[in-house]
Order: sequence, then C-alpha cells, then structure tokens
Amino acid sequence: MPLPIVLTAIVAAATSAAAFAAAPQAGPRPDYVADQACLACHEAQAGPWADSKHAKAMAPATPATVLGDFDDARFTRPGEETRFVRRGDLFLVVTRDASGKQTEFPAEYTFGVRPLQQMLLPLPGGRLQAFTVAWDTERHRWFDLSPDGSAAPGDALHWQGRYQNWNLMCGECHTTAYRKGYDDENDRYRTTWGEPRVGCQACHGGGRAHVESARAMAAGAQHDSPATKPLATPNRSLYAATAGGPGQADQCAACHARRTRLVEQSTPGNPLLDDFIPDALQAGDYHVDGQQLAEVFEYGAFRQSRMYQAGVACTDCHDPHGGKLRAAGNALCVRCHNAAPDNTRFPGLQAKDYDAPEHHFHAPDSQASQCVNCHMPSSNYMVVHARRDHAIRIPRPDLSARLGTPNACTACHADRPAAWAAAAITDHHGSHPRPRHYGEVLAAARRGDPEAPTLLQALINDADQPAIVRATALDLWARNGLGPVPDSALADPDPIVRRAAAAVLSTRPEAERLARLPALLADPLRGVRITAVRGLADLADSRLDPASIAARRTAMAELISAQQAMADMPATQLNLAAIAQAQRDLPTAERHYRRALDRDPALQPGRLALAALLAASDRVGEAINVLRAGLSQSTAPGPLHLALGLLAGKRVDWQTAVTELRAAARLMPENKQVPRNLSAVEDYLARRSAPRGE
Repeated sequence: MPLPIVLTAIVAAATSAAAFAAAPQAGPRPDYVADQACLACHEAQAGPWADSKHAKAMAPATPATVLGDFDDARFTRPGEETRFVRRGDLFLVVTRDASGKQTEFPAEYTFGVRPLQQMLLPLPGGRLQAFTVAWDTERHRWFDLSPDGSAAPGDALHWQGRYQNWNLMCGECHTTAYRKGYDDENDRYRTTWGEPRVGCQACHGGGRAHVESARAMAAGAQHDSPATKPLATPNRSLYAATAGGPGQADQCAACHARRTRLVEQSTPGNPLLDDFIPDALQAGDYHVDGQQLAEVFEYGAFRQSRMYQAGVACTDCHDPHGGKLRAAGNALCVRCHNAAPDNTRFPGLQAKDYDAPEHHFHAPDSQASQCVNCHMPSSNYMVVHARRDHAIRIPRPDLSARLGTPNACTACHADRPAAWAAAAITDHHGSHPRPRHYGEVLAAARRGDPEAPTLLQALINDADQPAIVRATALDLWARNGLGPVPDSALADPDPIVRRAAAAVLSTRPEAERLARLPALLADPLRGVRITAVRGLADLADSRLDPASIAARRTAMAELISAQQAMADMPATQLNLAAIAQAQRDLPTAERHYRRALDRDPALQPGRLALAALLAASDRVGEAINVLRAGLSQSTAPGPLHLALGLLAGKRVDWQTAVTELRAAARLMPENKQVPRNLSAVEDYLARRSAPRGE
C-alpha cells in the first residue's frame, strides 16, 4: 500500500538532497514593463481600468490612497485598544506588538479599496502583515474582521501571525510581476513586484517584447510587427471548450479560486493546472449541493453553472478592464435571456420574457424581481463584503427541505419553511419531474448510505455533469474506500477529473497503481503528473518499466519544486517531511516537521506525525514532550491524548495510559479505537490489582 498522506502531503521517491536546499530566487521580472508603457497606447482600456478595484488593489499609503480615519481614531476590542494616527504624510497604527506592548507601526500600503480597506504593516523578515481592523468604506467606520473574537498575540491568525502575512496569503493576487522570494532556511522574504496593483500584465503577461516591437514599428525600423509578439489573452487554454469560455475562466481562476500554487512564478495564459490545482467542492467550503459556504471566491461555483458548460465567459458579463457589469440590473441578463434570443453562440437559449411577473412572480422593479437575487444569492465575507454565488442556479427549496441547504426563497421569506417555498414555485411554474441532483448523491456518500457507491459511480461517469462535481465525487469515492477508479475518469477530457482520479488511485493497492498510474505521468498538465507520481512514490525502480522510471524522476522534480514554491505554508513543511520520510531521510523529515510546528504550533497533524517519527526512532520521551506541548494549542486535543495513552502503554506506564485514554474517550466518543485500547488497559490493571487466587 502507498505511504500515508499527511494533510496535503505528497510523498516522493528518492531525490537528491540538494533539492531541499534550493530556495526560490527573488528579483525583477525582465519580461515586464511599467504599466504606463501599456496605458500610453491603449487609452480606451486605460480609463476604465484606472477606477477599477484591480488598479487600486494595493497602493503606497498616502493622503490620496488612505480612506480610513487617522485623526487619532480609536477602536477597542476585548483587551486591546488601537489608535489610528497621522503625522504629516505618515500614517500610524498604534496597537499591541507580539509581547503585548503598545507600539507604533507605520502603515506602508493600503490594501483594497471598497467595500473595505486594510492597512499593510511591516514586520521584520521582509514581512507585510494585513492589519485585522479594517475601514468600512460605506459606513465610514473601523471594524474588526474577526467579530467572533480576535486571535491573541502569538496565534497564527493574529494580525502578526503567519495566516495574516501578505507575502504568503495575498501578494500574488494584489500585485503585478510578483516574486515572493521566500528563504525557507531562515523564514524570511525578499519579495519583489513590478507594480503594487493588478495591472495589464497581471492578466496579459510580460509585455516587454510587445512594447519594444510596437515602438520599433512606430519608429519605422525593420522589426517583427506587434502581432508577432503577442501577449497572453484571457482565452488561451489547453482545454478551452470554446473560444471565450472555460479557457478564460481558468485564467481568471488564478486569483478568483481556492487553489494550491504549483510554481514560484505563474505565467498568465498558461493552462490552469500547470500553475495551480483548484479545490473541489470540499465540505466546510461548500454546502453539500455546491452552494458557497466559506470564502471560496467565484471559480468553484461558476464551474458548476450551466453558463460555464455552455461557454459563457467572465467578460460576457464583466468589462475586463473596469470590472464593472456590462449592464445594470436585469438588463444584464436579458441581453441573452429574452423573448427573441440569438442562438448563434448559445443554441440552448429559450425564447421567453424572463423579466416579467409571469416568470419571477414578484412586483416589477422590486428587489425580489432582480434575477441575481434569486439565481445568484450573496453571502458576506470579511464581514461587509457581499459576494454572489456564481453557480447561477435555479432556487431549489425542495432540496433545502431534504438536505438542509439554503435557498434564495427562504433567505427573504425567513418566516416560511422550505416546503412552503417549494409549493409556491410549483404553483407558479407547474410540477416538473427533476433528475436526482448531485447534491443528493454527495450527501448520500457523506452519510455512508448503502446506495452511495452506485450513485457515485453513475455521477462520475456522467459527462453531462460539471467536471468539478465529478472530481468531488471521486474524492468521496476514495474517502469511502469504494474500490477501483472508474476507467472514464482517467481519460476524462477535463484535467480536474483526471487529477482527482490520480489522487484516488494513489490510495489503491500496488497492483492497481502499477497498472494504471504510469500513463498519467505523461499527462500534458503538471497538476495531473505530480498527483499521479505520489501513488508510485513507495515503489522501487525494479517495479517500474524503464520509461516509467524516467517519467517518475521528472514528475518527482516537479513535485518537489511545487512544494518549495509554497514552503512558507506550514502544511507544505509536512509535505517536505513526508518526501524525506519516503526517502528514509529521518533527520530531514524531523527538521521539516519541526519547522511546521515552529511556524504554526497548532498544526496538530504535524505534531502527531513528528511524535510518531520520534517514537519509531526509540525517542519516546521526546515524542511525549512534543504531544504535551500541543495540548494547550489544540482546540480538539482528543487525538493528542490518544497518542499519549498509546505511548504511555509502550513505556509500561499503565496509570498514565488509562488517564490519557479516558481523556481521549471523553473528547472522542465516536472514535472506535479508543474504547478498545482503554478496555484492554483497564482489564489489565484490574487483573493486576486482583488478589492472587481469584
């Protein structure tokens, strides 16, 4: 069987030790030019862009860019008061430092422009940190981005913590020509960027050759025309189904998606899965029917939509340079959805008057009659930022009644049950038989229903279902241990399905992996290749044919490079530790586990993995210390108590073992391993304490 995966850990076969020493190289991007070089020629695009959120995604903190009140404004949250002070052109945030002392921090940059603006504050090690008291640009007030309770100093979620670090979490999508320049050995940054905003080349790629060619043409010199030195366009993709549809959405997904980065330096116009792996519809991020739940941005929802399947592009609704909608209100939707549709590009359009009470059955021009309020309900993220669900789905209160999911109808009619809303829709539109919704299949799989395997296989094989849904079904297939991967998934035209199939195969028995995974090492997309290689990582070269050995070596190098690109993420240190452990390089594995815990002490899977490594090396006392150090950091310490109980048993310390196992039993009543071990220890202690002869 393959080696275990820790969090997102991907294990690798033998690799040179030098790979661990390599660090991303920061520096200028010579293929980029200043924004002004683009704007000077493209005036029609320059005007709308100048007022866009992209143009103001980040800026040096000056009187022209800072929107918040710095006239000695004060904001108080439990145990902490923050002052916002201006001295000339210097903007200061006076708040607690890591030791709890009130300290002045200069606001170096603004971050965002509407509906909220944060300030970026410098810390040692080349860090910029996003301060978690933000300015509400609509209500003109300071507010806490963590209304349920701010993290304390030292917590990874505190404004000075790793998960509020701009270099790690934010910079790549708020600048142009970004290079993180992370030094893993010293946990420092040498970050550079071309423009502190999202400029032309953030989407179109480096423009130097294009600009030089255009200038040469203007000067009348002999040269290649600008057309022979093209920029990337938001349509290019290895797997674009239409000229302007999915390929463009995939490019926008580089920032408008929950995804994992695979390269230090992404390239606009590259296929998405060469530079990133987008997340599937994970529980906790999405409702079981695919509606947005956590802050998932737009891509995962849009990939579920019939619009995406039909080839609708982001720029069909949004102006690409200004970002504004192409029409206001329902006028945007009825450009396509009307009584006389143009079926040239979208043959499936039905002739119907959608902007009428006969369709929406609400008062004309009311909020309830707006298409987006029924088909794209919004949720607030970062407290005040309303974002619409881009799945553009038909309201399904009948699903809400069965699955407990939200729906647009009862979001407005909060005093009415879902069954009432479902009946109202039937009254207005009639009763129509509906096929089983994929949310019902995913819900059955999460519950472990007996029919789930059959339903999941049918969903995976149904090419008419959205690819992101089929990828999610594959993930559940693996989690439920349901057997061989359906053949259709391995050859699916959409790479997110092939990647999900490779991930499932990585958990299968050796014979199945050997028979089916090597072919995916030659996949055209990096994201598929490096996922496939993890399923072959624990196998000796002698088990592979010569061509597969070479392909595995290449994919392993890509895998390690992908990990190094995100080495400042604590979970990635677990990946690097797992790679080293697969090589039986235990000192390197231990070093990366300890780095992960240094950078996020609450990272419990890393703590458990490090303790297991130490215990396996006959360093049980050190393993116990590692586990005990995590008890105060953990919000769910049951697994730590279980591990402590097992290690105490290994040391024949039965009283400690029973104490720890009882604590684990209280905290994890559903866990089946705990009562077995606890019963065995209690039985042993009872027998040992019984009088002789009984």
